[in-house]
Amino acid sequence: MKRKYIWLVLISAFLVALDQVIKVYVHTHFHLGESISVIPNFFNITYVRNFGAAFGFLAESHPDFREIFFLAMPPIALIIILGILRGVKDEDTKQILALSSIFGGAIGNYIDRIRFRYVIDFLDFHIYNRWSWPAFNIADMAIVGGVGLLLLLMFIENKKKEKEKEGAV
Repeated sequence: MKRKYIWLVLISAFLVALDQVIKVYVHTHFHLGESISVIPNFFNITYVRNFGAAFGFLAESHPDFREIFFLAMPPIALIIILGILRGVKDEDTKQILALSSIFGGAIGNYIDRIRFRYVIDFLDFHIYNRWSWPAFNIADMAIVGGVGLLLLLMFIENKKKEKEKEGAV
């Protein structure tokens, strides 16, 4: 098996395991909406059920549409990631890490969708309970981190190509 697929399995499995263990703990030890302060006036662990996507996107859409959409999209995204990874060189560890993070995060949230029809969120950042960031989870962090790394790599690659063009002229 190629090195990049081994990394995909290892990174994804680690992220899914971490995400699911914490979600199971929150789901079994917290009441819905229960919150404990970790860093006063800044960070809580709060049990939230997210029926939508990131930041509650589509949470208010018709339940039938929402269920079909959120059960169909992750497998499609996973297939696309595998297709992209196929074209990545084994030595491109940064891109492999980014794609593996997105892959693992997508699986972590998909497990919730299959089990509960919602995603368990618990990381709750706020400033004095006045300004609040929507709650999220480890899977969300993996997805956003992976996408952010891919964007950074694309930006760096474009800058490199621009410099090569300037040097050729």
